[in-house]
Amino acid sequence: MKYAIVKNSLVTNIVEWDGESEYTVDGELVQADANAWIGGEYNGSFVARPPAPAHEPTAEELQKAADKQSAHDKLSALGLTDAEIEAIIGATI
Repeated sequence: MKYAIVKNSLVTNIVEWDGESEYTVDGELVQADANAWIGGEYNGSFVARPPAPAHEPTAEELQKAADKQSAHDKLSALGLTDAEIEAIIGATI
């Protein structure tokens, strides 16, 4: 079973342990549940991990998207269809 090693109300590690054999840790062993995570809080129960922040595109990702849009626009101006453009540059924008 999975156990959390808790020290000062923080989960410092999660380990596999049978719950019976001698196992010495620096902290308290608490049977882990789905909310236990290293770095998480334990206050009698495990505090769920906060949701991950939304992805902010990097400058490189923004430039790549702008370049792809520019290529699409130029090919479209030359009379290529969306299907033809997709065959050249990948998924349409």
